[in-house]
Amino acid sequence: MKEIRAYIQPNKLSAVTLALMEIPGFPGMTALECEGFGRDRTQPIQDYRPFLPKIRLEIFAPEHLVEIIFSTIIRVASSGQHGDGKVFILDALEGARISNGERSADLC
Repeated sequence: MKEIRAYIQPNKLSAVTLALMEIPGFPGMTALECEGFGRDRTQPIQDYRPFLPKIRLEIFAPEHLVEIIFSTIIRVASSGQHGDGKVFILDALEGARISNGERSADLC
């Protein structure tokens, strides 16, 4: 099982969600509002804060869905402009369902 973690522009959330829901067997996701900045920062202005709003997506998926989810996020979230976001693939070693305590390395 892998975790796909993406940081996208807030205005892309609906389009990305709809595209991901079209993937057969898509396991679901969590979306959180967050703020951050990367290497390149915006120009300093009065009351300068380097943090920009983003949406963090967390998706735990079986190996066979990772590439299609990853490429779908990149394709749909891209505007071709600086600051579109980032996507990461991380190992998820094990998970558990809180409701029944079921533990598994592939709990999607």
